[in-house]
Amino acid sequence: VEWTGHKLRICSKNNFPTAAGLASSAAGYACLMYALARLHGIDSVETISTLARIGSGSACRSVYGGFVQWVRGSDAQTSIARQIVDQNHWPAMRVLVLVVRDTQKDTSSTSGMAQTVATSALMQHRVASVVPARVEAMVAAIKARDFPTFAEITMRDSNQFHAVCEDTYPPLTYMNDTSRAVRRFCHRYNDFHGPRAEPRVAYTFDAGPNACLYLLDRDVAPVLALLGRYHKDLVVKGSGDGVVADGYVLPPELAKHFDDNPCLPPDAIRYVISTRVGAGPQLMPDESECLLNAEGYECMLLAVSPML
Repeated sequence: VEWTGHKLRICSKNNFPTAAGLASSAAGYACLMYALARLHGIDSVETISTLARIGSGSACRSVYGGFVQWVRGSDAQTSIARQIVDQNHWPAMRVLVLVVRDTQKDTSSTSGMAQTVATSALMQHRVASVVPARVEAMVAAIKARDFPTFAEITMRDSNQFHAVCEDTYPPLTYMNDTSRAVRRFCHRYNDFHGPRAEPRVAYTFDAGPNACLYLLDRDVAPVLALLGRYHKDLVVKGSGDGVVADGYVLPPELAKHFDDNPCLPPDAIRYVISTRVGAGPQLMPDESECLLNAEGYECMLLAVSPML
Protein backbone atom coordinates (compact mmCIF):
# COMPACT_ATOMS: atom_id res chain seq x y z
CA VAL A 1 0.00 0.00 0.00
CA GLU A 2 1.31 3.43 -0.90
CA TRP A 3 0.79 5.76 2.07
CA THR A 4 2.19 8.95 0.53
CA GLY A 5 -0.30 11.76 0.98
CA HIS A 6 -2.33 9.94 3.62
CA LYS A 7 -2.75 11.29 7.13
CA LEU A 8 -2.56 9.27 10.32
CA ARG A 9 -4.33 9.95 13.57
CA ILE A 10 -2.46 8.41 16.49
CA CYS A 11 -3.88 8.07 19.99
CA SER A 12 -1.72 6.81 22.84
CA LYS A 13 -2.73 6.30 26.47
CA ASN A 14 -1.00 4.65 29.42
CA ASN A 15 -2.67 2.63 32.15
CA PHE A 16 0.16 3.58 34.50
CA PRO A 17 1.74 6.96 35.44
CA THR A 18 3.45 8.92 32.66
CA ALA A 19 6.92 10.51 33.05
CA ALA A 20 7.15 9.20 36.61
CA GLY A 21 10.06 6.77 36.31
CA LEU A 22 8.07 3.76 35.06
CA ALA A 23 9.30 3.63 31.45
CA SER A 24 6.20 5.21 29.93
CA SER A 25 8.20 6.60 26.99
CA ALA A 26 9.68 3.15 26.32
CA ALA A 27 6.23 1.57 26.27
CA GLY A 28 4.75 4.34 24.13
CA TYR A 29 7.47 4.42 21.49
CA ALA A 30 7.64 0.62 21.29
CA CYS A 31 3.90 0.54 20.57
CA LEU A 32 4.10 3.41 18.09
CA MET A 33 6.95 1.88 16.10
CA TYR A 34 5.30 -1.54 16.16
CA ALA A 35 2.03 -0.11 14.82
CA LEU A 36 3.74 1.92 12.09
CA ALA A 37 5.92 -1.03 11.11
CA ARG A 38 2.92 -3.33 10.78
CA LEU A 39 1.19 -0.66 8.71
CA HIS A 40 4.13 -0.70 6.30
CA GLY A 41 4.46 -4.49 6.28
CA ILE A 42 7.63 -4.62 8.39
CA ASP A 43 7.73 -7.76 10.53
CA SER A 44 11.38 -7.79 11.62
CA VAL A 45 11.56 -7.31 15.40
CA GLU A 46 15.18 -6.23 15.05
CA THR A 47 14.21 -3.44 12.63
CA ILE A 48 11.32 -2.29 14.82
CA SER A 49 13.60 -2.26 17.87
CA THR A 50 16.19 -0.12 16.07
CA LEU A 51 13.52 2.36 14.98
CA ALA A 52 11.96 2.53 18.46
CA ARG A 53 15.35 3.42 19.94
CA ILE A 54 15.30 6.70 17.98
CA GLY A 55 12.35 7.91 20.04
CA SER A 56 13.37 6.44 23.40
CA GLY A 57 16.51 4.46 24.09
CA SER A 58 14.78 1.99 26.40
CA ALA A 59 12.05 1.40 23.83
CA CYS A 60 14.42 -0.86 21.90
CA ARG A 61 14.05 -3.33 24.78
CA SER A 62 10.28 -2.97 25.17
CA VAL A 63 9.71 -4.20 21.62
CA TYR A 64 10.73 -7.67 22.80
CA GLY A 65 9.00 -9.75 25.44
CA GLY A 66 10.59 -11.40 28.45
CA PHE A 67 14.00 -10.35 29.75
CA VAL A 68 15.94 -8.14 27.36
CA GLN A 69 19.46 -6.70 27.26
CA TRP A 70 20.31 -3.39 25.62
CA VAL A 71 23.72 -4.12 24.11
CA ARG A 72 26.27 -1.34 24.31
CA GLY A 73 27.40 -0.12 20.90
CA SER A 74 28.91 2.82 19.07
CA ASP A 75 26.00 3.71 16.76
CA ALA A 76 22.38 2.89 15.93
CA GLN A 77 23.40 -0.28 14.13
CA THR A 78 25.44 -1.73 16.99
CA SER A 79 23.65 -0.37 20.08
CA ILE A 80 20.74 -2.78 19.88
CA ALA A 81 18.52 -4.89 22.10
CA ARG A 82 18.49 -8.67 22.26
CA GLN A 83 16.16 -11.00 24.08
CA ILE A 84 17.82 -13.06 26.80
CA VAL A 85 14.80 -15.33 27.43
CA ASP A 86 11.11 -15.01 26.59
CA GLN A 87 8.26 -14.24 28.99
CA ASN A 88 7.60 -17.93 29.67
CA HIS A 89 11.09 -18.70 30.94
CA TRP A 90 10.52 -17.79 34.61
CA PRO A 91 6.81 -18.28 35.39
CA ALA A 92 7.25 -17.83 39.15
CA MET A 93 8.64 -14.29 38.77
CA ARG A 94 6.26 -11.54 39.82
CA VAL A 95 6.43 -7.74 39.81
CA LEU A 96 4.74 -5.33 42.20
CA VAL A 97 4.90 -1.67 41.16
CA LEU A 98 4.40 0.58 44.18
CA VAL A 99 3.13 3.93 42.93
CA VAL A 100 4.04 6.59 45.48
CA ARG A 101 3.68 9.56 43.12
CA ASP A 102 1.84 9.60 39.81
CA THR A 103 2.66 13.16 38.74
CA GLN A 104 5.33 14.09 36.21
CA LYS A 105 8.86 14.27 37.61
CA ASP A 106 10.81 17.54 37.67
CA THR A 107 13.72 16.39 35.48
CA SER A 108 13.18 14.14 32.47
CA SER A 109 15.27 11.00 32.04
CA THR A 110 16.84 12.32 28.83
CA SER A 111 18.01 15.67 30.19
CA GLY A 112 18.98 14.13 33.52
CA MET A 113 21.19 11.50 31.91
CA ALA A 114 22.90 14.10 29.72
CA GLN A 115 23.64 16.12 32.84
CA THR A 116 24.99 13.04 34.63
CA VAL A 117 27.29 12.04 31.78
CA ALA A 118 28.69 15.57 31.65
CA THR A 119 29.32 16.07 35.38
CA SER A 120 29.50 12.79 37.33
CA ALA A 121 32.91 11.18 37.89
CA LEU A 122 31.16 8.25 39.56
CA MET A 123 29.25 7.64 36.34
CA GLN A 124 32.49 7.13 34.43
CA HIS A 125 33.68 4.59 37.02
CA ARG A 126 30.31 2.81 36.91
CA VAL A 127 30.33 2.46 33.12
CA ALA A 128 33.95 1.33 32.89
CA SER A 129 34.36 -0.85 35.97
CA VAL A 130 30.98 -1.99 37.32
CA VAL A 131 28.32 -2.39 34.65
CA PRO A 132 30.02 -4.95 32.35
CA ALA A 133 30.52 -7.53 35.11
CA ARG A 134 27.05 -6.94 36.54
CA VAL A 135 25.40 -7.39 33.16
CA GLU A 136 27.21 -10.68 32.64
CA ALA A 137 26.23 -11.91 36.11
CA MET A 138 22.62 -10.78 35.67
CA VAL A 139 22.24 -12.56 32.33
CA ALA A 140 23.55 -15.76 33.90
CA ALA A 141 21.18 -15.40 36.89
CA ILE A 142 18.16 -14.92 34.63
CA LYS A 143 19.01 -17.93 32.50
CA ALA A 144 19.51 -20.07 35.62
CA ARG A 145 16.41 -18.65 37.39
CA ASP A 146 18.75 -17.78 40.26
CA PHE A 147 16.57 -15.39 42.24
CA PRO A 148 19.00 -14.61 45.11
CA THR A 149 21.70 -13.45 42.68
CA PHE A 150 19.13 -11.63 40.54
CA ALA A 151 17.75 -9.86 43.61
CA GLU A 152 21.09 -8.75 45.03
CA ILE A 153 22.36 -7.38 41.71
CA THR A 154 19.05 -5.58 41.15
CA MET A 155 19.16 -3.82 44.51
CA ARG A 156 22.86 -2.98 44.40
CA ASP A 157 22.57 -1.57 40.90
CA SER A 158 19.54 0.53 41.81
CA ASN A 159 21.41 1.98 44.79
CA GLN A 160 24.46 2.79 42.69
CA PHE A 161 22.36 4.37 39.96
CA HIS A 162 20.86 6.79 42.47
CA ALA A 163 24.28 7.45 43.98
CA VAL A 164 25.35 8.52 40.49
CA CYS A 165 22.29 10.77 40.27
CA GLU A 166 23.28 12.43 43.54
CA ASP A 167 26.86 12.75 42.25
CA THR A 168 25.55 14.73 39.27
CA TYR A 169 26.05 18.48 39.48
CA PRO A 170 23.62 19.93 40.38
CA PRO A 171 22.39 16.69 41.98
CA LEU A 172 19.39 14.79 40.68
CA THR A 173 17.13 13.53 43.46
CA TYR A 174 14.54 11.14 42.08
CA MET A 175 13.76 9.13 45.21
CA ASN A 176 11.74 10.64 48.06
CA ASP A 177 11.19 9.71 51.71
CA THR A 178 8.58 7.09 50.81
CA SER A 179 10.95 5.55 48.26
CA ARG A 180 13.60 5.14 50.93
CA ALA A 181 10.99 3.72 53.32
CA VAL A 182 10.05 1.10 50.69
CA ARG A 183 13.72 0.19 50.44
CA ARG A 184 13.87 -0.32 54.22
CA PHE A 185 10.67 -2.37 54.03
CA CYS A 186 12.27 -4.77 51.54
CA HIS A 187 15.42 -5.23 53.61
CA ARG A 188 13.34 -5.80 56.74
CA TYR A 189 11.28 -8.45 54.96
CA ASN A 190 14.46 -10.17 53.81
CA ASP A 191 16.03 -9.93 57.28
CA PHE A 192 13.01 -11.66 58.80
CA HIS A 193 14.06 -14.84 57.03
CA GLY A 194 17.49 -14.63 58.65
CA PRO A 195 20.39 -12.15 58.54
CA ARG A 196 22.26 -14.44 56.17
CA ALA A 197 19.24 -15.80 54.34
CA GLU A 198 18.81 -15.39 50.61
CA PRO A 199 16.76 -12.30 49.64
CA ARG A 200 13.07 -12.89 48.98
CA VAL A 201 12.13 -9.51 47.50
CA ALA A 202 14.20 -7.03 45.48
CA TYR A 203 13.57 -3.34 44.83
CA THR A 204 14.66 -1.13 41.99
CA PHE A 205 13.96 2.54 41.28
CA ASP A 206 14.38 4.09 37.86
CA ALA A 207 14.51 7.86 37.36
CA GLY A 208 11.57 8.48 39.67
CA PRO A 209 10.22 7.75 43.17
CA ASN A 210 8.08 4.74 42.29
CA ALA A 211 9.33 1.29 43.24
CA CYS A 212 9.38 -1.93 41.24
CA LEU A 213 9.56 -4.97 43.49
CA TYR A 214 10.65 -8.33 42.08
CA LEU A 215 9.64 -11.44 44.00
CA LEU A 216 8.49 -14.99 43.44
CA ASP A 217 4.90 -16.24 43.67
CA ARG A 218 5.44 -17.55 47.21
CA ASP A 219 6.05 -14.04 48.60
CA VAL A 220 3.33 -12.03 46.83
CA ALA A 221 0.60 -12.64 49.42
CA PRO A 222 2.70 -11.86 52.53
CA VAL A 223 4.22 -8.72 50.97
CA LEU A 224 0.81 -7.40 49.90
CA ALA A 225 -0.63 -8.24 53.31
CA LEU A 226 2.17 -6.33 55.03
CA LEU A 227 1.69 -3.32 52.77
CA GLY A 228 -2.01 -3.45 53.61
CA ARG A 229 -1.20 -3.04 57.30
CA TYR A 230 0.30 0.37 56.55
CA HIS A 231 -2.33 1.46 54.04
CA LYS A 232 -6.05 1.31 54.65
CA ASP A 233 -8.00 0.05 51.62
CA LEU A 234 -4.84 -0.35 49.53
CA VAL A 235 -5.82 -0.73 45.87
CA VAL A 236 -4.05 -3.48 43.92
CA LYS A 237 -4.45 -3.28 40.16
CA GLY A 238 -3.32 -5.88 37.69
CA SER A 239 -4.14 -9.09 35.93
CA GLY A 240 -3.46 -12.75 36.43
CA ASP A 241 -4.06 -15.10 39.30
CA GLY A 242 -3.19 -14.27 42.87
CA VAL A 243 -3.22 -10.50 42.40
CA VAL A 244 -4.75 -9.67 45.78
CA ALA A 245 -3.89 -11.32 49.09
CA ASP A 246 -7.56 -11.83 50.00
CA GLY A 247 -7.98 -14.29 52.83
CA TYR A 248 -4.27 -14.53 53.53
CA VAL A 249 -3.37 -14.45 57.22
CA LEU A 250 0.06 -13.13 58.12
CA PRO A 251 2.11 -15.38 60.38
CA PRO A 252 2.08 -13.70 63.82
CA GLU A 253 5.87 -13.61 64.01
CA LEU A 254 6.11 -11.83 60.64
CA ALA A 255 3.47 -9.28 61.66
CA LYS A 256 5.30 -8.65 64.94
CA HIS A 257 8.61 -8.22 63.09
CA PHE A 258 7.12 -5.20 61.32
CA ASP A 259 4.85 -3.93 64.10
CA ASP A 260 7.81 -3.62 66.48
CA ASN A 261 9.66 -1.40 64.00
CA PRO A 262 7.27 0.26 61.53
CA CYS A 263 9.15 1.39 58.43
CA LEU A 264 6.48 2.79 56.10
CA PRO A 265 4.47 5.96 56.76
CA PRO A 266 0.71 5.34 56.71
CA ASP A 267 -1.08 5.70 53.37
CA ALA A 268 2.08 6.79 51.53
CA ILE A 269 1.54 4.39 48.63
CA ARG A 270 -1.18 5.47 46.22
CA TYR A 271 -1.77 2.03 44.74
CA VAL A 272 -0.01 -1.15 43.62
CA ILE A 273 0.20 -2.67 40.14
CA SER A 274 0.62 -6.45 40.25
CA THR A 275 1.92 -8.09 37.11
CA ARG A 276 4.25 -10.67 35.59
CA VAL A 277 7.01 -10.58 32.99
CA GLY A 278 5.15 -9.64 29.82
CA ALA A 279 5.29 -9.99 26.07
CA GLY A 280 6.15 -7.23 23.63
CA PRO A 281 3.64 -5.12 21.64
CA GLN A 282 0.58 -6.94 20.39
CA LEU A 283 -2.29 -6.21 18.05
CA MET A 284 -5.65 -6.30 19.79
CA PRO A 285 -8.03 -8.36 17.64
CA ASP A 286 -11.19 -6.87 19.18
CA GLU A 287 -11.86 -3.49 17.55
CA SER A 288 -14.17 -2.56 20.42
CA GLU A 289 -11.03 -2.14 22.54
CA CYS A 290 -9.49 0.41 20.17
CA LEU A 291 -8.83 3.93 21.38
CA LEU A 292 -10.22 5.50 18.20
CA ASN A 293 -13.51 4.80 16.47
CA ALA A 294 -13.87 3.74 12.87
CA GLU A 295 -14.47 7.14 11.29
CA GLY A 296 -12.23 6.47 8.34
CA TYR A 297 -9.35 5.17 10.46
CA GLU A 298 -8.00 1.67 10.97
CA CYS A 299 -7.79 1.48 14.75
CA MET A 300 -5.16 -0.45 16.65
CA LEU A 301 -4.77 -0.67 20.41
CA LEU A 302 -1.42 -2.06 21.47
CA ALA A 303 -0.14 -3.37 24.76
CA VAL A 304 3.51 -3.49 25.74
CA SER A 305 5.39 -4.56 28.82
CA PRO A 306 7.65 -1.73 30.09
CA MET A 307 9.73 -4.12 32.18
CA LEU A 308 13.52 -4.03 32.15
